[in-house]
Amino acid sequence: MADVRPLPGIRYVAAENLAALVTPPYDVISPEAQERYYARDPHNIIRLELGRDELGDDSLNNKYTRAATVFAEWRLEGALRQDAPSLYVYEQTFSVADAERRRMGLLARVRLEPWDARVILPHERTMSKPKDDRLKLMHACAANLSPIMSLYDDPDQELSAILNEATTGVPDADFADDAGERHRLWRLDDPSLAATVAAFFAPRQFYIADGHHRYETALTYRDEVRAQRKETFADDATDFVLMSLTAIEDPGLVVLPTHRILKNGAPNDLAALPEQLESHFTLTPLEGDSLEEWRGALVEARVNAPSIALVTHDHAWLATLNDSGRAAMAGVTVEGQTPGAAWQALDVAVLQALVFGEALGVTLDDIRAGDRVTYTRDAEAAVATVRAGAHGASLAALLNPTPPEAMRDVAQAGDRMPQKSTYFYPKLITGLVINPLW
Repeated sequence: MADVRPLPGIRYVAAENLAALVTPPYDVISPEAQERYYARDPHNIIRLELGRDELGDDSLNNKYTRAATVFAEWRLEGALRQDAPSLYVYEQTFSVADAERRRMGLLARVRLEPWDARVILPHERTMSKPKDDRLKLMHACAANLSPIMSLYDDPDQELSAILNEATTGVPDADFADDAGERHRLWRLDDPSLAATVAAFFAPRQFYIADGHHRYETALTYRDEVRAQRKETFADDATDFVLMSLTAIEDPGLVVLPTHRILKNGAPNDLAALPEQLESHFTLTPLEGDSLEEWRGALVEARVNAPSIALVTHDHAWLATLNDSGRAAMAGVTVEGQTPGAAWQALDVAVLQALVFGEALGVTLDDIRAGDRVTYTRDAEAAVATVRAGAHGASLAALLNPTPPEAMRDVAQAGDRMPQKSTYFYPKLITGLVINPLW
């Protein structure tokens, strides 16, 4: 059963200056953005979340040890303070396609569980390098600096109604970030509310939307601490991890598509592509150059079957999976396993298996290595790059966003989605609430 509890969150005292102190999560911060955050304020969370490498760094003096020192100094000088155990409601207001959206999350401690317990479920695979980086930072700071984003089912809006009622007062934090997105935070320290929340979540599963590497790192850290102590303490802080929990039914839950660009495709393979695809897809030429019309056709086609827009230097097609294609997907294996029906119905899985794999000979190792396939959320840029043939770009694959429900169904089946299948927007801010592991 899921175990959700309040946490003694560590927060910035200067709530009126939060816009200058917070950052996005580490994995979306470019080197240029890192420098901007360093220059913005001497207490910016970048010094903890993604410190700079310096000349002369060694095992005793490096970005991780500097983060630990700065974290301790900020607490001692009063820049950061620790709350009594609390839950935190985190609301993000933003615009997508000229429509304003509002997404609500609940920041809490969630008990760590191994994947095979099926309390917390992943939807993608992880890589060792990011986990090594996050583990070194966790060893240094003994804290979760940023929350993992997880989803849960609330079809009757039971918890949403409770949280909406609990956040009618003035928020503890309220600011807009560089993108104009508004962030509001309410601290809730009512024990009866915490008990209600715990009872609501106890029978539920969580689906990790963003933060797989940090979750597996937290499991490793917990196990290492247990081994060092040679004993287990009941409800130790290291048994939990900081999560932001959002209902799958939340109307502000937005997933954006991540499009693919194939590099260095063989001219003969590209010329033969329509013929190769006709057995598994219904191909419809996409006329003109209106991406809005292409998007509309892609959305409409997806109602009936997995669909992809494929663009080469000279041509563009809408490829919609047919009955033969569905049969072919049912026979696909990934690392010796046959994924279930939810995975087989993913646009990104169809693209990977039948277009890149079967038709063009691009292997999973090619994709993982990053040598043949690159990613972008900008459809216009993807098409322009392929039309220009820049950097060996030879084929753009434009996709619909993956519905959150599809992610849930894949996770429940025990399968993992192809990499970069989901991009939940906007990202959670780092620096609002820190979870101490003591």
